[in-house]
Amino acid sequence: MKILLMNGPNLNLLGKRERGIYGDTCFETYYKELVSRYPHIELEYYQSNIEGELIDKIHAVGYNYDGIVFNAGAYTHTSVAIRDAIAGVTTPVVEVHISNTLTRENFRHESIIGPVCRGSIMGFGLDSYRLGIESFIKN
Repeated sequence: MKILLMNGPNLNLLGKRERGIYGDTCFETYYKELVSRYPHIELEYYQSNIEGELIDKIHAVGYNYDGIVFNAGAYTHTSVAIRDAIAGVTTPVVEVHISNTLTRENFRHESIIGPVCRGSIMGFGLDSYRLGIESFIKN
């Protein structure tokens, strides 16, 4: 099984930014824990702050991976282009968020990408990514 964990803008600052919301662990440290926890799964990690690079990555893996666990960050609420990229590939995508976006600012309440994803997981901290991986194992 091959799964891509993908993060969008500003998530490269995990562990440094808004620790009260996102915690104090950087994603690279958490990713190593996931790789250790799931030795039978080929995990890959990709992060970009650039919308077009995220779209290119979805296109690159969207026909030959078993799943994408994707935290699109702020693009969740703004990017029709990322939505279209997800809709255009056959690899299923699970949308994840570290915080519960429904308890935050109103502009974070709507997900443009959610309707074209297999499912959405939010509010469980970094564990949202583990739950995303588990969703592919159980299906």
